[in-house]
Amino acid sequence: MKNKDIKILLVDDEPDILEIISYNLSSEGYEVYTAKNGIEGVAKAKKKSPHLIIMDVMMPEMDGIEACEVIRNTPGLDHTIITFLTARGEDYSQVAGFDAGADDYITKPIKPKVLVSKVKALLRRLKEDKKEIEDIVKVGDIVINREEYKIVNDGEEMVLPRKEFELLSLLTSKPNKVFKREVILDKVWGNEVVVGGRTIDVHIRKLREKIGDHHFKTVKGVGYKFVL
Repeated sequence: MKNKDIKILLVDDEPDILEIISYNLSSEGYEVYTAKNGIEGVAKAKKKSPHLIIMDVMMPEMDGIEACEVIRNTPGLDHTIITFLTARGEDYSQVAGFDAGADDYITKPIKPKVLVSKVKALLRRLKEDKKEIEDIVKVGDIVINREEYKIVNDGEEMVLPRKEFELLSLLTSKPNKVFKREVILDKVWGNEVVVGGRTIDVHIRKLREKIGDHHFKTVKGVGYKFVL
């Protein structure tokens, strides 16, 4: 997918931020739309169906958290990538954002070149041959419900934390394929600066305990794969 085919929606109540971010992303060839608050952002998202939404948290009329929840519950927008703009140190905003369904966050202030790199990393999650994502998939004895973030393993239903679920979904999307550690970090955690390599190992260990150790194989120095 070429940059000119990618639609990005910016939602922020500060005109200067909208102007700066819009200019830098437009210069990369992206089709950029803007909105000055959550209500306008939701309306424009429904109208334009953007591939990526970059949204401030603190805004008048409807804040970013509420807007994100509305967008996530809008048919056709549930798979849109949403990243929040948060002021440095607003840990509560980041947690609330992920709970509302955000995929990532960008800490401001941020340099234009860094912002563009971050956006490119987020957009890599868009598949070139984008297929309709099934809400419910079956892999061996495991049934994965992507809509409700729960699984049924050998007849036992369980709800997994978001990152564990996304890691399992990634590995089971192509059984026996070895996913490199850097690919897992990019697909599941994006560019979250607080994430280290050990984070993957911890989540794999938890999945082994819950799903079964035999399903997860470590390929030393490379990454992990899911086996049936």
